[in-house]
Amino acid sequence: MECLGCRLANNKIETNIVYEDEYVTCLLDIDPIHEGHTLILPKAHLTELESIDEVTLLAIMRASARIAAVLKEAYHPDGISIMQNGGLFNDLNHYHMHVFPRYDNDGFGWMEPTVSTSPRNSLQNVRDLLVRKLM
Repeated sequence: MECLGCRLANNKIETNIVYEDEYVTCLLDIDPIHEGHTLILPKAHLTELESIDEVTLLAIMRASARIAAVLKEAYHPDGISIMQNGGLFNDLNHYHMHVFPRYDNDGFGWMEPTVSTSPRNSLQNVRDLLVRKLM
Protein backbone atom coordinates (compact mmCIF):
# COMPACT_ATOMS: atom_id res chain seq x y z
CA MET A 1 0.00 0.00 0.00
CA GLU A 2 1.34 3.43 -0.92
CA CYS A 3 1.93 5.97 1.80
CA LEU A 4 -0.36 8.98 2.18
CA GLY A 5 2.30 11.28 0.69
CA CYS A 6 2.56 9.10 -2.42
CA ARG A 7 -1.22 9.06 -2.83
CA LEU A 8 -1.38 12.85 -2.45
CA ALA A 9 1.55 13.49 -4.80
CA ASN A 10 0.18 11.17 -7.46
CA ASN A 11 -3.42 12.43 -7.44
CA LYS A 12 -4.93 9.31 -5.87
CA ILE A 13 -6.66 11.41 -3.22
CA GLU A 14 -8.71 14.47 -4.02
CA THR A 15 -6.83 17.54 -2.88
CA ASN A 16 -6.18 21.16 -3.81
CA ILE A 17 -3.27 21.04 -6.24
CA VAL A 18 -1.84 24.42 -7.19
CA TYR A 19 1.07 23.22 -9.37
CA GLU A 20 2.65 20.02 -10.57
CA ASP A 21 5.25 18.81 -13.00
CA GLU A 22 6.82 15.45 -13.81
CA TYR A 23 8.58 15.22 -10.42
CA VAL A 24 6.55 17.11 -7.81
CA THR A 25 3.04 18.03 -6.79
CA CYS A 26 2.30 21.24 -4.85
CA LEU A 27 -0.91 21.31 -2.86
CA LEU A 28 -2.55 23.37 -0.17
CA ASP A 29 -1.92 22.24 3.41
CA ILE A 30 -5.16 21.10 5.10
CA ASP A 31 -4.08 22.75 8.37
CA PRO A 32 -2.42 25.95 7.12
CA ILE A 33 -0.30 28.28 9.20
CA HIS A 34 -1.57 31.07 6.92
CA GLU A 35 -3.77 31.12 3.83
CA GLY A 36 -1.77 29.90 0.85
CA HIS A 37 0.36 27.44 2.92
CA THR A 38 1.57 24.98 0.29
CA LEU A 39 3.26 21.59 0.51
CA ILE A 40 5.67 20.36 -2.15
CA LEU A 41 5.83 16.56 -2.41
CA PRO A 42 7.95 14.48 -4.78
CA LYS A 43 5.93 11.99 -6.81
CA ALA A 44 8.47 9.26 -6.00
CA HIS A 45 8.37 7.79 -2.50
CA LEU A 46 11.21 9.58 -0.74
CA THR A 47 11.44 10.28 2.97
CA GLU A 48 14.71 12.05 3.70
CA LEU A 49 16.33 15.03 2.01
CA GLU A 50 19.67 13.27 1.55
CA SER A 51 18.02 10.40 -0.38
CA ILE A 52 16.56 12.65 -3.08
CA ASP A 53 18.17 12.57 -6.52
CA GLU A 54 19.48 15.81 -8.02
CA VAL A 55 16.77 16.10 -10.68
CA THR A 56 14.01 15.87 -8.06
CA LEU A 57 15.89 18.24 -5.73
CA LEU A 58 16.04 20.80 -8.52
CA ALA A 59 12.31 20.33 -9.22
CA ILE A 60 11.54 20.89 -5.52
CA MET A 61 13.63 24.06 -5.39
CA ARG A 62 12.18 25.42 -8.62
CA ALA A 63 8.67 24.75 -7.34
CA SER A 64 9.46 26.44 -4.01
CA ALA A 65 10.67 29.57 -5.83
CA ARG A 66 7.54 29.64 -8.03
CA ILE A 67 5.20 29.11 -5.07
CA ALA A 68 7.01 31.78 -3.02
CA ALA A 69 6.69 34.29 -5.87
CA VAL A 70 2.99 33.57 -6.29
CA LEU A 71 2.34 33.83 -2.53
CA LYS A 72 4.09 37.22 -2.46
CA GLU A 73 2.00 38.45 -5.36
CA ALA A 74 -1.29 37.08 -4.03
CA TYR A 75 -0.99 37.90 -0.32
CA HIS A 76 1.65 40.68 0.02
CA PRO A 77 3.16 39.06 3.13
CA ASP A 78 6.03 40.48 5.12
CA GLY A 79 8.04 37.40 4.21
CA ILE A 80 7.96 33.74 3.20
CA SER A 81 9.02 30.74 5.29
CA ILE A 82 10.24 27.54 3.69
CA MET A 83 10.86 24.52 5.89
CA GLN A 84 11.20 20.76 5.87
CA ASN A 85 11.21 18.31 8.78
CA GLY A 86 13.12 15.04 8.67
CA GLY A 87 13.47 11.91 10.72
CA LEU A 88 11.14 11.67 13.69
CA PHE A 89 9.73 15.11 12.82
CA ASN A 90 8.51 14.06 9.35
CA ASP A 91 4.87 13.46 10.29
CA LEU A 92 3.91 12.32 6.77
CA ASN A 93 6.71 9.73 6.34
CA HIS A 94 7.15 11.18 2.84
CA TYR A 95 9.45 14.10 2.07
CA HIS A 96 7.54 17.37 1.91
CA MET A 97 8.53 21.01 1.96
CA HIS A 98 6.32 23.72 3.46
CA VAL A 99 6.10 27.14 1.79
CA PHE A 100 3.91 29.73 3.48
CA PRO A 101 3.44 33.48 3.79
CA ARG A 102 4.53 35.20 6.99
CA TYR A 103 3.40 38.41 8.63
CA ASP A 104 5.03 40.63 11.22
CA ASN A 105 3.94 39.56 14.72
CA ASP A 106 2.08 36.49 13.41
CA GLY A 107 3.25 34.43 16.38
CA PHE A 108 5.03 31.81 14.29
CA GLY A 109 8.70 31.48 14.98
CA TRP A 110 11.73 29.55 16.02
CA MET A 111 11.30 28.14 19.50
CA GLU A 112 14.39 27.49 21.56
CA PRO A 113 14.65 24.00 23.06
CA THR A 114 13.41 23.55 26.61
CA VAL A 115 16.47 21.39 27.36
CA SER A 116 19.83 23.13 27.09
CA THR A 117 22.13 21.48 24.58
CA SER A 118 25.21 23.61 24.95
CA PRO A 119 27.83 22.96 22.27
CA ARG A 120 30.44 20.47 23.46
CA ASN A 121 33.03 21.79 21.03
CA SER A 122 34.29 25.12 19.83
CA LEU A 123 32.97 26.38 16.50
CA GLN A 124 36.38 25.60 14.99
CA ASN A 125 36.16 21.96 16.13
CA VAL A 126 32.59 21.67 14.81
CA ARG A 127 33.67 23.17 11.49
CA ASP A 128 36.61 20.75 11.26
CA LEU A 129 34.34 17.77 11.98
CA LEU A 130 31.81 18.78 9.33
CA VAL A 131 34.47 19.53 6.74
CA ARG A 132 36.02 16.07 7.29
CA LYS A 133 32.59 14.41 6.95
CA LEU A 134 31.85 16.34 3.74
CA MET A 135 35.06 15.16 2.06
